[in-house]
Amino acid sequence: MPQTRPTHHGRALQTPPGKTGPALRTSRWPTALLAPLTLALSACGGGSAVLVTETANPAAACADLVTKAQLSGTTLATSYVAADTRRPGGATSGSFLPGHCVVTGSINPRVGVDGKNYAIGFQLSLPDQWNGRFLFIGGGGNDGILRDTSLSSSISGGTASPLGQGFAVVSTDAGHSGTSASFGADPQARIDHAYNSYDKTAVASKSLISTRYGRKPDRSYFSGCSGGGRQGMMFSQRFPDYFDGITAGAPAMRVSSGATVAAMWNTIQFNAIAPQDASGKRILSQAFSNGDLKLVANAVNATCDAADGVVDGLAQNFQACKAFDPAVLQCSGSKTDSCLSSAQVGALKNVFAGPRNSAGKALYTGQPWDAGLAASGWRSWTLGNSTTATPDARYITLMVDALTNEFFTPPDVAFDPLKFNFDTDPTRMEAYSAIYDTYRDDKLAAFQQRGGKMLFIHGMSDPIFSAFDTIDYYERLAANNGGMAATQNFARTFLVPGMNHCSGGPATDNFDSIQTMVDWVEKGIAPQSITAKALASSADFPNRTRPLCPYPQFAKYKGTGSVEVASNFVCTAP
Repeated sequence: MPQTRPTHHGRALQTPPGKTGPALRTSRWPTALLAPLTLALSACGGGSAVLVTETANPAAACADLVTKAQLSGTTLATSYVAADTRRPGGATSGSFLPGHCVVTGSINPRVGVDGKNYAIGFQLSLPDQWNGRFLFIGGGGNDGILRDTSLSSSISGGTASPLGQGFAVVSTDAGHSGTSASFGADPQARIDHAYNSYDKTAVASKSLISTRYGRKPDRSYFSGCSGGGRQGMMFSQRFPDYFDGITAGAPAMRVSSGATVAAMWNTIQFNAIAPQDASGKRILSQAFSNGDLKLVANAVNATCDAADGVVDGLAQNFQACKAFDPAVLQCSGSKTDSCLSSAQVGALKNVFAGPRNSAGKALYTGQPWDAGLAASGWRSWTLGNSTTATPDARYITLMVDALTNEFFTPPDVAFDPLKFNFDTDPTRMEAYSAIYDTYRDDKLAAFQQRGGKMLFIHGMSDPIFSAFDTIDYYERLAANNGGMAATQNFARTFLVPGMNHCSGGPATDNFDSIQTMVDWVEKGIAPQSITAKALASSADFPNRTRPLCPYPQFAKYKGTGSVEVASNFVCTAP
């Protein structure tokens, strides 16, 4: 638990260069001797983070930040967490966190035009024993909460607590409190959510780091998924000198335009074929049973699983899956458990092809065929689990909220998503898309010029942000930067077969993308693959490992050895 009394730990942290692994605790060194040593090491450079040890009284140093910080329009509160008193995320088992200072800040408090109180909130955790690195973890959804900075990014679940490893870690609520999108009534809150809150949080965090440790970060990283992935892309475009390495998982690069249009399209398609209750209202979740979706998943694998060299329930060569046609599952007569109705086949074709207007113009990319569509994470977004005519799919509970409050200009909170007009309603989204979406800048000239590195990671069964959208962006990026080989010098894309939105699904969805980025930035080791694992609790492939391969490569079976082990696969061009 947070402590406010002074403590004396007398420890120094040593982190091997280029490593984010567990810290080694060593004997006490006098602060007066450590300070010049730290400065001397910092001057040497070499691309590795440099240790900054704790002060003689870290609790007091934490409390002093409130008065020492030179941040205008900002209020701060601090609490000190003594070493070995709290675990990451408040877990009841596992390694304890080292001593650290938790700074909670509020930037530019104000009253909005809607009469509500607003401010840009942030939480910054500063370890007593700092490895010289700064990590900004992205948000998601409508934001409005401070993510626990003792945990890892949502696109790097295989990373042990970065704070525990010595990173200074920050998160922000994006300028509003609460997960509702009702803040969209306030114009400044929209701007804060688009980009301003992240700018202000990053600048304030680096200033506080300098105040606490006496120098700026050696290296700065951003890692996030979904809305956090969009935030990472935003930094690479609007603030290209803020971060050395950015990881954008399942980036919501078209969320205020195409992806939300697709969510409305998909909802309309599925709702139209859903059975009715006694009053004639549709029950969205029952458009497809879990058994129906499993039929589709099995048929997808029958089409393309073998294209990676082995039939093992995980189709690595997604290009081969494009040949799938759900018509092979259509019943010849009445609907049974072993086939799909013609209406179900039609709905699937329309959804996976993507939304179009009445002139046939595509409004968003389609979806890849992948066996992860039978997983609970896919259903929770598209169909939900409600047994009544009140749907609980996230297309409705989250995306309609965002659409009507924030993405439409002006807001239209009474809007009926089942009446979305694909000819006219996208126009109502254009004004906000211009400042919020991040798909347009496909050059990243300034980010590349200053030596920034970029990782895109996307699940092939993501039901809200299509992996095809990330592929399209990456191919445009390559076309504008001298081709795929040249682009891979600063940006790489990794696709995760079977994975739903950011995690979940029949996939090897546990990996350490933060360490991958650190190695690339600090050692110059561009990732030839990322080792990924399915957790022991996986219902599909417990403990299975696979290499995630840089696009356009995929993991191909070598022909011998266990299919459960990554070393028996090799990244291969299609």
